Amino acid sequence: MLPPLAERIRPKNLDDVVGQEHILGKDKALRKIIDSGEIPNMIFYGPSGVGKTTVASIIAQKTNKTLRKLNGTNSSITDIKNIVNELSGFEGINGILLYLDEIQYFNKKQQQSLLEYTENGTITLIASTTENPYFYVYNALLSRSTVFEFKPINSYGIKKAVQRGFDILSKDKCKKIVLEPNVIDIIANSCGGDVRKSINSVELSVLASETDNSEVITVTDEYAKQLSQSSSSRYDKEGDTHYDIISAFQKSMRGSDPDASLHYLARLLSSGDMASACRRLLACACEDVGLAYPQIIPIVKSCVDTALQLGMPEAQLPLADAVILVAQAPKSNSAHDAIIEAMKDVENGKIGEIPRHLQNKHYDGDDVQQKGQFYLYPHNYPNRWVQQQYMPDILKYKNYYKPAENKIEQSFSEYWKKIKNI
Repeated sequence: MLPPLAERIRPKNLDDVVGQEHILGKDKALRKIIDSGEIPNMIFYGPSGVGKTTVASIIAQKTNKTLRKLNGTNSSITDIKNIVNELSGFEGINGILLYLDEIQYFNKKQQQSLLEYTENGTITLIASTTENPYFYVYNALLSRSTVFEFKPINSYGIKKAVQRGFDILSKDKCKKIVLEPNVIDIIANSCGGDVRKSINSVELSVLASETDNSEVITVTDEYAKQLSQSSSSRYDKEGDTHYDIISAFQKSMRGSDPDASLHYLARLLSSGDMASACRRLLACACEDVGLAYPQIIPIVKSCVDTALQLGMPEAQLPLADAVILVAQAPKSNSAHDAIIEAMKDVENGKIGEIPRHLQNKHYDGDDVQQKGQFYLYPHNYPNRWVQQQYMPDILKYKNYYKPAENKIEQSFSEYWKKIKNI
């Protein structure tokens, strides 16, 4: 029985690896390290299916080291010790390269168990992770390793791998494979930069296609769409990609780019994460539009409520309305900056005593020389305003709110300057 196509197609040398030119191209850091034959402990960071395991295998082959693989989801300290015990045998003569996939699933103690062996050179470690290693990898292990980031493969690189996959299947089956015009583009554009997903789609599309009387397999555009559409986006609600997308979503609205904002909204909705889209929309309306267009807050809230009531797919309509409105609206973060500064003072203990005339007291103790609350009711004065102190003495001259340049805040500011004779 043949192994999966994704395994059979795996490159045997660096020149056949698609993508990662930023680290594997001529005169790039990782390429030069591999060519030197002196391999340090390394951490490969990046999404699935972009070549991390392939490059580790090539490294082991080029250095004549014995490659051992473990996965953080189902391995233990005992597995590591068993690998170390191999060093006394024939297979350990040139050393062992341990490829530890999904290291983020190793707890601190398990990661610490690697320190002794990586430090004395017993094991050369190449760990991979789909999550940010600076958050998930133990600091002591991280400081003894070099981190290389692997990036999603662009469409051109994916197309090369897809075509190679069809060529290999044609040889395996001893049959000609004919592709409709858009098959390669459909698969390449639907895999989210993941070579493994694209190759799986290639294999499935051939298996699903019919062979005619002349032993020709025809792969149609329709089959390519059906078998690759579920691979169109990378998303993990607990992973880095989740936070990257919602971060890009709000930053695009803040940056007044409606097209990018709609793109990230579509990615959230297609991944079934309408809750994050709604939450970010409400936050952005308050934080980034704010007082420049304060009416936007109830409008966005209404759009969110409508979306939640409708459910998908209709929910995308009120959410799209809200996203475009937030992206196009004038921006002000004056309220955001003001409350952040006020919170900072409170957290640092700058609170002081509330002025007597603002307290909810209707009696005075014997220690109070001047009895009475003396609160001045603004509605009893011209323009509904009267001068009196509201801040505690310690913050008497503190100014948190600074009006932004938009018309609404400037009009309010000018109004109160006139009333207060500032």
